[in-house]
Amino acid sequence: MEGAAAYKQVAFYLDLLTAHRVELVNGIKNTECILDNLLQAGYFTSEDKELVQRNRIQHDKVRGILDIIHSKGHEAAEYFVHVIYRAKEAYPEMQDWIKAIQYQPTEHLVRKSVLLTDSVCQYSEKLRCQLRKETKFVTSYVQKEDTLLDDTYTESLMELINAVNETKGNISHLEDLFSDTGVINEDAETVFVTGDAGTGKTILLQRLQNLWSKGELCADVKFFFKFRCRIFNSFKREDKVSLRDLLFKYNCYPDKDADEIFSYIRQHPASVLFTLDGFDEINVDCDLSDIPDISSPFEPTHPVALLMNLLHGNLLKYSRKLLTGRTGTELPLRMVRKRVTVKGFSKDQLLQYSNKFFKNKLHQTSVLTQLEANPHLCSLCSVPLFCWIIFKCYEHFQATCRSQQLLGYITLTDVYLLMLEVFLNRSFKAGLNKRNKSQNETFKAKRDTLMRLGKLAKEGIENSNFTFSQEQITAADISEEDLQLGFVKNTGHYDGHGNQSTYEFLHLTLQSFFAAFSLVVDEEISAKELIKFFTERVPCGKLRHMLTPLIPYQRSKRTSKEHLLQHREHFQLTIFFLAGLLSKTKLDLLNHLTCQTKVQKKRLALKSYLVGCVKTYMISDFYQMCAVPRFKWLLRCIFEAQSKEIARLAAKRICKDCINFTYCNVHSADCSAITFILRDLQGTIALELDNNNINDYGVKELIPCFSKLRIIRLNANHITDDGVQVLAEELKKYKIIQSLGLYKNQITDVGAQYVSTLIGECPSLIKLAIGYNMITTQGGKMLAQAVQKSKTIKHLWMWGNRIGDAGAVAFAEAIRNHPSIRELSLAGNHISTEGGKCLAAALEDNSSLKILWLTANELDDEAARCFADVLSVNRSLQTLWLVENNITLLGANRLIEALRENTSVQEICLKNNKISIEEATALNAEQRIVV
Repeated sequence: MEGAAAYKQVAFYLDLLTAHRVELVNGIKNTECILDNLLQAGYFTSEDKELVQRNRIQHDKVRGILDIIHSKGHEAAEYFVHVIYRAKEAYPEMQDWIKAIQYQPTEHLVRKSVLLTDSVCQYSEKLRCQLRKETKFVTSYVQKEDTLLDDTYTESLMELINAVNETKGNISHLEDLFSDTGVINEDAETVFVTGDAGTGKTILLQRLQNLWSKGELCADVKFFFKFRCRIFNSFKREDKVSLRDLLFKYNCYPDKDADEIFSYIRQHPASVLFTLDGFDEINVDCDLSDIPDISSPFEPTHPVALLMNLLHGNLLKYSRKLLTGRTGTELPLRMVRKRVTVKGFSKDQLLQYSNKFFKNKLHQTSVLTQLEANPHLCSLCSVPLFCWIIFKCYEHFQATCRSQQLLGYITLTDVYLLMLEVFLNRSFKAGLNKRNKSQNETFKAKRDTLMRLGKLAKEGIENSNFTFSQEQITAADISEEDLQLGFVKNTGHYDGHGNQSTYEFLHLTLQSFFAAFSLVVDEEISAKELIKFFTERVPCGKLRHMLTPLIPYQRSKRTSKEHLLQHREHFQLTIFFLAGLLSKTKLDLLNHLTCQTKVQKKRLALKSYLVGCVKTYMISDFYQMCAVPRFKWLLRCIFEAQSKEIARLAAKRICKDCINFTYCNVHSADCSAITFILRDLQGTIALELDNNNINDYGVKELIPCFSKLRIIRLNANHITDDGVQVLAEELKKYKIIQSLGLYKNQITDVGAQYVSTLIGECPSLIKLAIGYNMITTQGGKMLAQAVQKSKTIKHLWMWGNRIGDAGAVAFAEAIRNHPSIRELSLAGNHISTEGGKCLAAALEDNSSLKILWLTANELDDEAARCFADVLSVNRSLQTLWLVENNITLLGANRLIEALRENTSVQEICLKNNKISIEEATALNAEQRIVV
C-alpha cells in the first residue's frame, strides 16, 4: 500500500506538469529563480542550467526546464512546484494556478529554503534597502544631529480637493492617497499634493518611502522610484535620456539583468510607484501642453519631456505617481487623478509633535507655556518647518539658561535670525562664554561665512536654481567649515555616473533668507539694484533655452509692480525676508554688518516699492479670487516689515466691504498679517476665511481686529471649543457681529454654550452657521434656548450635528411664535418622527420661517402627514426639504393634498426617499414636489 501511494504521488506531479504545460510556458515570466533553486537543491547540474540558458526565447527556456525535470523524476517535479509556491514575489502571476491545484507542501519540503535569486526580486529588494537607508533619519540643520524618522514624524493636515477647489474631506491614512475616494479623473494616474513651503510635503514623501521600504505600505508595489524635481534643472540643453536610463542611472541601478528588469516594468506598470517632489522647482517657463507626446520607452528625449509624458500616462501607463508642488502650482486636470492639499499642523498635531520632540516633560511644558504667551510665535508653529526651528532654538536656549529669550521674537525673520544665531554659536569651538555671545557679535564674527552663503543663494534665486555643482561651491569660496554648519548639504550624485557631487540648501525658505541677507548686507548692491532685482524680468534659468524649439518660450507681459505678487515662491519669499531684514527693529544688527547709509537707502527703496504695490493692487477689482493669493503675499510682507505707515495706507486703500480668503491656504500666522492691516481700518468689514488652517491660535491672532468685523466666516478651520470661547468673549465686547460662520470645525457642547451666550448678548447677530461639528442634545438645547430669546436671529444652520429628538423638541419651542427666524437647517441630526412631529406642530404658531431643512434624518410618513396638516394653517413656509428620509408614496400624496390648499409653498423636496422611479413619475403632476 505504501508503494502504491508513493507511485500515485510520483504520477501526480509529473502528470500535473504535463497537463498544465501550456499554462506554465505562458505564465512563467522568468526562469532565473527556478534554475538557481533547482541547481542549489541538487536536482539540476550546471550543464542542465547552461543548456536551458542557451535558449533566447523565454517560452523555450520554460519548455527546456520542464523537459529536463521530466527526466529527473518526481522529486524534481514536486520541488519545481514548491519553488513557484514559495517564491511568490518572483512569480505573482502563477499564484492563482497554485491555488487552483490546491498545492500544500509536504513536511520534508517545508524545511527546505527557497532563494529569491531572480533579477526582478533582487532589484526590488535593493530598492527597499536603499530607501530604508535613505529615509531612516530626518536631516536637521546640523548634519551631526540626525534623528530617527519614526521618533519625530507627525502627520500634517491633509485635505482632498475637487476640481473646483472645494474641500471633500480629510485624509487620515497614507494609503488613502491612492484609494478611489476623491478621484477627479479616473483616466489619470497622478496624485497631486500641494501646500505652502514648510507644511510637510517632502517629509510626507519620506514617510511613504520609509513605510514601503519596510513592507508596511502599498503591498502591491514592487518598484518605488523617488525623484527630486530639481534634478531636471541639472541637465544640459542637448541632454537626452531614455526611460530606462532615467529609472536606473538616476535612481537605483540593477546589479544584473537590467534589460530583463526593464522588460518586467514595461509589462507590469501597475507595480511601479513614483514620487516626484517639487514640481514647481522645474526651471521651465512654458505651456506644458506644448510638449510632444512620446510613447516609446526606448526613445531618448529631453528629461523634462520624459517626465511630462510619464505624468500624462503616455509612458508606463497604469503606474502610480505622487507629485508635490507649492501652493499655486498648476497641473492640467486631465493629468490629475486626485488633488490633496497639505495644511500644516492642527493644534492636536502640534501637541503630538511637541511630545515627540521634547523627551523632558518639564521642557515641553515650559515651551508650550511660552508659546501660549506669544500667539504669533505659536501660530508659526502650525507650519512644521517653522515649528522645528522654534523648538530647536528653545532647546539651545534651555541648555544655556536663556529660554525666556524666545518670548521676544515676533516675525518669521526674527525666528530665522535666531536660528542662525543658535547654529553659528554651536560652530564656535571656544568655551561657554563665547558660545553665549550676543546676536550682534555672533553675526559680526561670522559675517564672511554668511556672505559667501548669501551670494550663492542669491545667484540661485536669480536663476531659479536650487542645486549647485562642486565647481559652483568652489567658485563661491565655500569651505568645508562653511558646509559643516549644515545650511548647505551634499545631495549625492545626479549625473547618473557618480562623477560629481551636488549641493543644495536644506530648504527653499533658507535659500531665500540667505539671498535676502546678501541683498541687504552686500555693500556693492545699491538700493536701485535691490529693487531692480525684482522689477526687471529675471532669467528663469537654463532649461528655458534648452527646450527650444521643443517648448516655445512664453515672453512675460507683466508690469514691474506685478513681480512681488506674481513671481514664483522663491522670489516672494526673498522679498518677504527682505521686508523683515530691513524693518526698523533690525537696524542695530545691520549696523554691525554693513554701511548704515546704504541700509537706510535700501529701507527707503523697499518701502517705496511696497507702497507702490499697495497703490497698484488694492483697487476695486483686486478682490477677485484670482488676486487673493497675491494679496495674501502683500499682507505678509507688510507685516514682516512691521511698517505701521504702510499698513495704514493699505487699510485706507481697501474699498470693498468684504475680504475673501476662502481656500487660500491661510495659516494661523497669517492672521497676524491680516490683523496688522485691519486694525487701522475705518469702519467695519466682512472677513471670509473658510477652508483654511486658522485653528485656535489664528482666532487669538485676530483679537485686535474683532472690533472691525461685522461678518466673520471661519468655516472648516479646525477650531475647537477653546477658540470658540475666545471668539465669543471678544465679539460680545463690540456687539457688531451680524454673521458668524463656524461650520465644519471641532466644536462640542462646551463650545455650543459659548455660542449660545453670544446669540443672547449680540442683538446684531442675524446669521449663524455651526453645522458639521460635534454638538449633541445638550448643546442643541442651549442653542435653541438662545434662539428662542433672540428677537433678531434670522438664519441658523445646524446641519450634521447629533441633537436628536430632544434637541428637535427644543428647537420646536424656539421657533414657535418666533418673530424673526427665516431659515433653519436641522439636517443630518438623527431626528426621528417624534422630533419631526414637534417641529411640524410648532409651525402652526410661526409666521416668520420661510425655509426648513430636515434632510438626512429619520422621518417617515407620519411626520410627512404632520407637515401636511400644518400646511393648511401655515402660510409663511416656502421651502421644505425632506430629502434622504423614510417617506413613501403615502406620505408624498398627503403632502400633495396639502398643496392644493396652500399656494405659499414653493417647493417640497423628497429626493432619495422610499419612492420608486415609477411612483416618482406619478408625482410629477405637482411641480412643487421635487422627487
